[in-house]
Amino acid sequence: MLRVHAKLFQSMVLIVDVLLSAFVFVAALSIPGVYEGGVGKDANVFALLVPALVASLAWPLILAELDLYESQRRETVIHILGRLLLAGVISTCLVAATTALTSAPVTRAYPLIVGAGQFMVLGALRFAVLVGIRLLRRNGRNYRNVIIVGSGTRARHVLHMVQRHREWGLRVVGFVDEGDVPHDPRLPADRVFKLVDLPGIIKDNVIDEVIVACPRSMLGSIGPVVAVCATSGVPMTLLSDLFGDYMPPPQVTSFGSLAALSFAPVHHSRSALAVKRAIDVVGSAVLLVAAAPIIGAAALAIRVTSDGPVFFRQMRCGKNGRPFRMVKMRTMCVDAEERKADLMALNEMEGPVFKMREDPRITKVGRILRRWSIDELPQFWNVFIGDMSLVGPRPPVPVEVAMYATFDRRRLSMRPGITCIWQVAGRNEIASFDDWVKMDLEYIDTWSLINDLRILLRTIPATLGGTGS
Repeated sequence: MLRVHAKLFQSMVLIVDVLLSAFVFVAALSIPGVYEGGVGKDANVFALLVPALVASLAWPLILAELDLYESQRRETVIHILGRLLLAGVISTCLVAATTALTSAPVTRAYPLIVGAGQFMVLGALRFAVLVGIRLLRRNGRNYRNVIIVGSGTRARHVLHMVQRHREWGLRVVGFVDEGDVPHDPRLPADRVFKLVDLPGIIKDNVIDEVIVACPRSMLGSIGPVVAVCATSGVPMTLLSDLFGDYMPPPQVTSFGSLAALSFAPVHHSRSALAVKRAIDVVGSAVLLVAAAPIIGAAALAIRVTSDGPVFFRQMRCGKNGRPFRMVKMRTMCVDAEERKADLMALNEMEGPVFKMREDPRITKVGRILRRWSIDELPQFWNVFIGDMSLVGPRPPVPVEVAMYATFDRRRLSMRPGITCIWQVAGRNEIASFDDWVKMDLEYIDTWSLINDLRILLRTIPATLGGTGS
């Protein structure tokens, strides 16, 4: 019944959402101290009409834009919760803006109260519906018939997932494959058909979806499958793991007017990366001002105790290997780069990185600056102009990058930073370059704003304690 009248059911849920949103808006006015208007004042009533209209319609319209009135058959609870939170934030901001613009007689906390109330009420309704429908599907109701293209290991894996997730409500009608290809013996032989039989199967049966789970060797056969699905109006799902473990999961993007699949090393949220960049700009500006006296004192000490420039500028590799000029306080003698070749035999770091605990090129002042990481302070300028970030893999020199193995280059897939995991974990005490890369890749793969905050907080005691210096 739900499958047949899905649109009617979605419309009913939308209407209920509108009514509940309006109810929460009115109910919140009854909370003591929230409503600041007098009884019977027309101006006060009019000032509440626009916010009431926004509060009643914002949630349903945003939920519709986020596809939450469409089938959530294969969505995870976490994914749905995330979109509900996003809808709540946007709706609350809209209500807050309209109450301010109309001078509505309510307290400043009122939009937050309405937003929290709507999130709880509409969220509870959404999850009640979700749980109810999934229980029906587990009992064999509200199901969809699917055809799987392929009859090998990948097709067997899809069948296993369908059987494991009964709440999806999927029934596998059969498998289609090229006629001369042996099928997986664990598949039911009476439901394995030839690819040329697909049009007849769709014609003689109710098919709601075609799932392509064929190996790469069958890529040439996908064209006819697409044609059959397009002409018969049946949705087609193409699994993105055709390349196995070689490629990460893709994102749907665009290439001009063309739709495209983007296989990035890691798909980070654009909005979260924008927040990270905003933190970098504000944070580096504040820290540059705060560190100016320390940089000035260090510059004077360098100038008095040794010949040469105060600042050391060196080419480093940034995101995707793009070169930039990193600035530090000079802690070595002026001919340090020329003397490096003579010290390579004393390198204490495995791999294409040079590290030496008792490096004779370091000046006396430089040793003090390095111990407390004062030499790194000018890098806040690199952060401010966008070459670096506060947190990220340390930027290598081009000579080191030239010696990287192919898989090592993935540590360049994110903007380099002043501090990162390996620095707060032990800095120069980490002797293996492979361990260094492993920690950088762990940071990239699990990146979040919370992780950045944790690293920044751990950097403070590591710096003050001179850990690994």
